[in-house]
Amino acid sequence: MPAYDSFLAPLQKLTLGQPQIEAHVLWCAKGDWSDASGDVLEAEEIAFYAEGLLDEGFGAAWQHLVSADGDAHIRLLFWQSGAPVLPDLPQGWSLAAQFLHSA
Repeated sequence: MPAYDSFLAPLQKLTLGQPQIEAHVLWCAKGDWSDASGDVLEAEEIAFYAEGLLDEGFGAAWQHLVSADGDAHIRLLFWQSGAPVLPDLPQGWSLAAQFLHSA
């Protein structure tokens, strides 16, 4: 059993319970966060994507964000060394859940 199962299990539960939810991927390089590709991951891709990067030894966090009008999405955050300070939440969004996994 990988050490990061406790990181992925709640993410998988969330995506199964909210099949319409999408995720954005952010990368940290030299302390700066950037959008990985501008692409959005669909619910069934989210945990699989995260697991692949954890297998490669990346540090990671995921955040379940909710807006005041009830919209929700996930941010997947990845880095290669040393846990960085996570970026601020987007304006108008609150944090419903957050899980961290250091490489």
